[in-house]
Amino acid sequence: MDLVEKPGNSGMATNTLISVVIVTWNAERFIKACLDSVFAQDLPLLEVIVVDNGSSDKTVTILKEYAQRICLIRNDQNQGFCAANNQALIKTAGRYVLTLNSDMVLEKNYAGELVRCLERNPRVGMVQGKMLRLDKKTIDCLGLRIGWGVRFHNIGEGMPDSRTVGPEREIFGPCAAAALYRRELLNDIRWRDEFFDNRFFFLVEDFDLAWRARNKGWRACYVPQAQCYHYRDSSSHHNSFRQYLSFRNRYFLIIKNGCLTLPVLPGVISAVLFYDIPRFILLLAANPYTLKAVREIQAYFPELWEKRKHGFSAGNRPEGKF
Repeated sequence: MDLVEKPGNSGMATNTLISVVIVTWNAERFIKACLDSVFAQDLPLLEVIVVDNGSSDKTVTILKEYAQRICLIRNDQNQGFCAANNQALIKTAGRYVLTLNSDMVLEKNYAGELVRCLERNPRVGMVQGKMLRLDKKTIDCLGLRIGWGVRFHNIGEGMPDSRTVGPEREIFGPCAAAALYRRELLNDIRWRDEFFDNRFFFLVEDFDLAWRARNKGWRACYVPQAQCYHYRDSSSHHNSFRQYLSFRNRYFLIIKNGCLTLPVLPGVISAVLFYDIPRFILLLAANPYTLKAVREIQAYFPELWEKRKHGFSAGNRPEGKF
């Protein structure tokens, strides 16, 4: 059950550009800096919707200080990053939607630079800026990419920042910790009341959304002029739980989006032999959640396949050059 607390000024404007969605869970260390950076943006905002996933610290108390400026949805328990985002996304009305982790801090031009990229490039439907660690010297993520064996990577993660502002460039998709999406893209990939797939809970859900969008003809772009900072480690889930989700969600992704055509089949077979099987054996010995992951992959297969059929159906197929 969720409780919705609307801004004190009631009515949301309908002619502004951006809706901002933030999910919190025991985020008292981060959320004030995050919200202050949102309200300091140099573009007008349509609305800010915060979904709290049953925080037990002072997060909700801090959020109430912003009661006149945010719409707050309160869940009794942790629904997961995906389901909580979907609760907010279904209520948004902006032309663009910015998803933010609660431990992100934005430079004041962040949203504006991303919007300008989308307005210049009609085929681009999702963007992100330069995401640095809090030391402002180390790269956190410059976008998402899929590597050998359908493995998922944050571009540049852990590397020193060169401080050189390069050109905008295409990426596989944006990291949902600070991603801007077109409304048309979100409508295009929506499945019932889901934008992010609720089955993922969290971890690589942004890869899934980007993959589905690309299957429908959308493109993604990295915008280096936009910069933000990521605290990291805002989630306190145990490492074994993260391993379980990482293992399970990888196969959710492949079932929903993977293309097993003849040109890529040798690479898939190599990945299974030299990565997947050894990894499964190691996890089976070390992580008690591994068999649970296998059972869920099997149990959810029919639903994932139904979502796959929707994901590969014709979308908006945006026109124009990138």
